Amino acid sequence: GLRWPERPPGTGGAARAMEEPPPPQPASGAAPPTTPQDLTVFVKNLLEQMQQRFETMSEQIVGRIDEMGTRIDDLEKSIGELMEQAGVDPVEAVNSGGSAGGATSQSS
Repeated sequence: GLRWPERPPGTGGAARAMEEPPPPQPASGAAPPTTPQDLTVFVKNLLEQMQQRFETMSEQIVGRIDEMGTRIDDLEKSIGELMEQAGVDPVEAVNSGGSAGGATSQSS
């Protein structure tokens, strides 16, 4: 049968893909931390960056939720105005399962 030529370890793409990724580098581009103090500073900076990103994402999510709430309020208002223009009492339409069947709005 056919045999593929053997390659020395580390020369194929698959072998490179299985190597461990390089350790994270400090943001300043300096050499990787080597002393316990350098490692402590590196981890502290990394955690601060993660916290800032988390806070930014949290603010974006809250902003989008607020915007969605405003849009829902506007939609409810528009639906109410349309029902009023059609002569449908919103309470009556909800109680009858949404089928107004030509009902007219009644004054209280």
